[in-house]
Amino acid sequence: MAGVAEPRAPAPEPEAIPTASTAEVMELILQATAVIFANGETTERTVAAAKQIGDAFGYRATSIPRWDQLAVRVDGPDGGHHHMLAVVPAGIDMNKVLQGEEAIDALREHTVPVEASRSTLARIAALPPVAPGRFVLAAAIGAAALAVVYGAGHLATLGLAGFSAGMGALIRRGLAKVSSNLFVQPFCAAFLAGLIGGIARQLQLGPDLALVALCPCMLLVPGPHFLNGLFDLVRARVAIGGSRIAFALLVIAAISAGLLLGLSTVGASLPASLPSRRIALPLDVIAAGFAVSAYGSFYSMPWRHLAIPIVVGMVAHGLRWSAISLGATAAAAAFLACLFVGMIITPVGNRLRLPYAALSFAAVVAFIPGVFLFRIMAGLVHVAQLGDKAPPTLVPMVAGDGVTAVLILVAMGCGLIAPKLVAQIEW
Repeated sequence: MAGVAEPRAPAPEPEAIPTASTAEVMELILQATAVIFANGETTERTVAAAKQIGDAFGYRATSIPRWDQLAVRVDGPDGGHHHMLAVVPAGIDMNKVLQGEEAIDALREHTVPVEASRSTLARIAALPPVAPGRFVLAAAIGAAALAVVYGAGHLATLGLAGFSAGMGALIRRGLAKVSSNLFVQPFCAAFLAGLIGGIARQLQLGPDLALVALCPCMLLVPGPHFLNGLFDLVRARVAIGGSRIAFALLVIAAISAGLLLGLSTVGASLPASLPSRRIALPLDVIAAGFAVSAYGSFYSMPWRHLAIPIVVGMVAHGLRWSAISLGATAAAAAFLACLFVGMIITPVGNRLRLPYAALSFAAVVAFIPGVFLFRIMAGLVHVAQLGDKAPPTLVPMVAGDGVTAVLILVAMGCGLIAPKLVAQIEW
């Protein structure tokens, strides 16, 4: 009948929040955040994950990540509780972060019971790294590809660089089983690279032999830690940011020490200059793709996602090559290429739930001024050895390498973090 209101449908009842004790919520938060924090996730995302899990169960959770521990406080009806877990964010494992983020989503959406989530998180934390065969092969391919990018034009150089990096990868896997020291692996791998490179130079096995020693060492540079440290410093997380960058610098120091010791063992040293041959754009882009694939393997990236950084990295290398051809400096070209990578990887990484630092760094690995960093260390050693007898040009050369390295690193960092920061602004 006209004018008669139809009965309203009953309002839907609010979804009930599953019950969990404070101790259970605390354990879930510690398990989940430890998995992602220890394997390359940003501090900001780690803090957000703790809050999301607490909100999902009706608690207020606060996480304070430090270099060697995670401190968590959970406030509920029975008051506040806090706990600390020893965690060192020195690993990079995209597969663990991806599965950890999926487990956090399941907790937030209550699609998995609490006990099942705890078992899942424990399984993720115990996942093995990438298979040894893939790891060794990726190291060999990556070193050879970097040698091409840096101007090597002889098969002997590529073969020796690949062999050295592959053997170094085997040593790193072996040492991981007997030592938990974070600097032993890069030191020993760099020592072997210096030893093989020095022997190759002494025997004159081919041209461009400096790259035989340098390229395997460049694979060891901890770029994601440097990038995550920059993120923390920009967000005024000075303690954890400074710790991340200090760790990255200590790893570089260990690599440099191993490289120089390996070279000096056979009476060799780093040359003052490296190959200046400029390779063609197609070769540069293809070699960059192989280098990126190697880093994706190092970081345990799932096969289904590996094509993303490869394609992005190849385009970025093309941009860098073109910018330098048009007269741009190395730092300006690196900034332009990294800005492009950041603009693409920011939405892609958010959608795929992959750690941004590892995903973006894999695409720009060949931009790292590892050659300049190692030459700085070698130059400082020469200055210390020669003292007043050092050539007048040696100190300016070391200073020039230092300025170049810093400018390139700052340009890369600014290019990579700018799109990420802009995307997180609440307009």
